[in-house]
Amino acid sequence: MISWRLETYDELGSTSDLCTARAKAGEPEGFAVLARKQTAGRGSRGRSWQAPEGNLNLSVLLRPTMPAALAGFYSLLAGVVAAEAIEPFFAPPTMLKWPNDVLLGGAKLAGVLIDAAPNGQNLDWLVIGIGMNLRAAPQIPGRATTSLAAHGLTLSALDAANAILSGFSRWHSASIEAIRDAWLNRAHPLGTPLEIKSAQATRSGTFAGLSPSGELLLQSNNRIHQISTGDVMLSPV
Repeated sequence: MISWRLETYDELGSTSDLCTARAKAGEPEGFAVLARKQTAGRGSRGRSWQAPEGNLNLSVLLRPTMPAALAGFYSLLAGVVAAEAIEPFFAPPTMLKWPNDVLLGGAKLAGVLIDAAPNGQNLDWLVIGIGMNLRAAPQIPGRATTSLAAHGLTLSALDAANAILSGFSRWHSASIEAIRDAWLNRAHPLGTPLEIKSAQATRSGTFAGLSPSGELLLQSNNRIHQISTGDVMLSPV
């Protein structure tokens, strides 16, 4: 179990920036930051992340004893934990999209940002930032977004944060195989058409699962490609 120490703020620039600063200063595992409003949030690949007041802005500090090369599994785990945290409160099922987007009705409900620091070959610390659209969905060009409120559902940021922290405690000692299986059980089915956009190229194919180290497997032109980074779009069938 993790002994969580949750600090809450009415407004912050970035919960992950504060959590990272504490990690660098030697803060033990279990520190967490919740902001009711975030003014300078960060998304994946350097994007800004809009966070209207009332949405979830949560970052947590972990110090897992594992190789730094496997830090990506915590990105998968964060998606699983975020989905598990909200499902007891409502009926519509969520779906995970690689590596860590939580979808509701095919639209993005939550996302994750990972900051990590190595210590030799292992991890020194890991900061996981989770943003979830509880009351309002920010506009993302080319992406469909949604919120719990858009589905007539109400959940406070504090209740969501506490559920997520409990989830990380439950999964604290899980194996990477268990994390991988849990993610796959919540993901879009094998064979789902995908489009992967990166700075180098755009690839199309079908979802073929995850590699043993957590990369996305894309089947295209009778080959299996191992994808370690990129924007994943669910393509129409």
